[in-house]
Amino acid sequence: MPDNVDNFEFGVIQDSLAQSLGTAIPNRALVLVCGGIGTGKSIIGQRMSFGMTANDIRVSLVTTELTTRGWLEQVSSIGYFMEKRIDNGEFHLMSSFGVIADKAEEPVDLLGLLDSPALKEAEVIIIDRASQMIPADTEGPALLSSLRQYTAQGRALFLMIDPEEMDPRLLRELKASAEVVLDMMTSVVGGQLVRTLCVTRFLRAAGPVTERIGWKVMPEMGFIVDITAVA
Repeated sequence: MPDNVDNFEFGVIQDSLAQSLGTAIPNRALVLVCGGIGTGKSIIGQRMSFGMTANDIRVSLVTTELTTRGWLEQVSSIGYFMEKRIDNGEFHLMSSFGVIADKAEEPVDLLGLLDSPALKEAEVIIIDRASQMIPADTEGPALLSSLRQYTAQGRALFLMIDPEEMDPRLLRELKASAEVVLDMMTSVVGGQLVRTLCVTRFLRAAGPVTERIGWKVMPEMGFIVDITAVA
């Protein structure tokens, strides 16, 4: 069972994200990472997995976009080597494509997935991307009640959300209830693509939170806070 701690730290020596983002994610928190295609939702899940397991936190991640092998190759290319953490039982990786590229035969919705024994053993669960797994007829109060029962048992739950895949009213209800809401933004400034992590909401933060964090990804270094970007 998950341990009873107040916060889940995710700081690593490679970057200063934790210093900019409250130093830790509160326990029993619902965390939404929202953005369209290519805005950086997946890298946040990868960075949190790497950082939290480095701080002795048990993490489970589900990807709906890559095979397990593809995910591990992707994170290795940016310096996040997770194979040993899988072997040590610190990290559990699941994919809707399995190991190679065969789509799972039976579709599974979000709540059905969270009922998996492997996910229940983790302290932090990351679903990338959850918006793909929420049925169109989902009622907000019922979904929130189930998610709250899940996090109340001593877990933090990250849901990566593409707003275009969800009913706007349901998304508003989720955002209004979540402890942490991160909106991923991109813009072009001077011909250069600028990526910004916007902290829309952060309750129970353990430290100072920067509202706008410029960032980029570098080979073998991963997520880097970009001090040259407008923050």
